[in-house]
Formats: sequence, C-alpha cells, structure tokens
Amino acid sequence: MPARRTITARQERLGRELRKLREQAGLSLREAARVTGIDEGKFSNVEAGRVGVSAERVRLVASGYASADAALVDALAAMTGERARGWWAKYRDLLPPGFLDLAELEHYATYLRSFESVHIPGLLQTEEHVRAIYSSSVSELPEDQLDARVQFRLRRQDVLGRADAFRCEVVIHEAALRVRAADHGVARRQLLHIVEQSERPQVVVRVVPFDVDGFTRIGNPMLMAGGPVPQLDTVLLDSAHGGVFMDTEAQLDRYRRVISDVEAAALGVVESRDFIHQLAKHE
Repeated sequence: MPARRTITARQERLGRELRKLREQAGLSLREAARVTGIDEGKFSNVEAGRVGVSAERVRLVASGYASADAALVDALAAMTGERARGWWAKYRDLLPPGFLDLAELEHYATYLRSFESVHIPGLLQTEEHVRAIYSSSVSELPEDQLDARVQFRLRRQDVLGRADAFRCEVVIHEAALRVRAADHGVARRQLLHIVEQSERPQVVVRVVPFDVDGFTRIGNPMLMAGGPVPQLDTVLLDSAHGGVFMDTEAQLDRYRRVISDVEAAALGVVESRDFIHQLAKHE
C-alpha cells in the first residue's frame, strides 16, 4: 500500500494506539514484525500513520500482542476507514487540514463536552455570525475561501441532528456571549439562536457569568470528544496557532478534571437559558 500524501489526525491516532499496544506487550518493532508476519519497515509506517492498515490486520496485530481488551480492539478496527468517505473530503483542497480533522473528530464522537471563553461555539453559530467572523479576519479572504469556510462550519452543525444517543454539552463564559462579531442585530439573533439550539434534547448549554467567585479557568477554549471507549477520547485545545490534539492518558485525566471544574462553576440549564435571554433583550 503506497504512503499517504497527507495524514489525518484520526490516522495518526490509530497508529499511536497500535504502538501503545505493542509497547504494552513489551515488544520492539522487530519482535512485533516477527510475531505478526508484517515487514518491519511497513510496521513503522503504519504506527506513524503514513500507511493504511485493514481492520483484519489490526485484529491480527492485537492477537499477536495477546491484547485482552476486545472493546478497544473493535474500536481500533473501526478506525481503519479512509477520510474520503466523509462529507468533509470535498473541502480537502480548499481548507487547511485542521478544519477537516475537527469535522472528522466531531463526526465520529460519541459525545462532545466543550468550554468557550472568548467565542461562541462553532456548532452554535448563525450563518451571519460565521460570515462576520471570517470577514473581519486579519488576512482578507478571497470570496470563494470565505464562502467555503462559512458553508463548512454550517455543515459541521449537522452533527447536532444525529438520531443516536450523541450528546453535546457546552459551557460558555459570559465574555464570549458579550463579544459582538458584527452589530446589535447580529448579536441578538445569535444569542436567541443559542437558546433555540439549547432546547434540542441532545444539546446542553450552560453559562459561567462574570460574577462567579474564584473562577480561574478562563484560558484556552477546549473540546473533549468522546471515543467509542474511554481510551480513545480526544481533547482539542484551541490557540492562535491552531488546534492541538491531546490524547495521552495523563492529558485526558487532566482535562476531564478541568472541564468538570468548569461545569461545576456554571449555572444550571434553565438559569443559563434565562441568562442568555436577558442578554439578548439588551442587544
């Protein structure tokens, strides 16, 4: 199988998880190649995400490692599909890879938990709000790029209409709610849209107001995407330089605590909805 031209975050994650299984089995690359019958060079490329691997090969590898975690092995086997199968593939040559990685992460997530301290969460933004954000970006975007980014963000929101047990829990700091991407009218309609979306059974929106005592978590926005098993959860930290994916056991434990702290400081669901309604009345 030829090496990939580009490697997605999901493909890199699969490779890292296969490497973890090998290391837990106490095997070197050479020993793993001998146990599974896979060429050592190819094995290295699979673990780096540069070369694809089939579901059957994943199960063969896990069997060679004597892995007893059947749920994890099943989840890894399910990760062997190619990005081209997702709706985001048509944007591959239009948008930066990080955009596609985020859409893919959300698409496969079993749940989403996020905290936004500066911006309205992308999944809850109105079209006019999205367009205002990109129109005022530091580097002026050509019209086709602007349209592509707006439509891409709106298409990501389809995840909120999933029919399964998916759940999206969002905590927004009051600061983010008060930032105007455009004029008063856009801001008011954006706030009312958040309230409307919060009435979906699978969407939970809560607010951390300015007057909460001792709240010190107003840092980088973060998103936790649930995997099919807890080991495959992912944290995405947003920054000025782009998103950073984090998935080591220590990182996941840390950010589970962080987002739990944020949720503990937030208002209840009904109080939050009333809070946003009041902000909208003053826009």
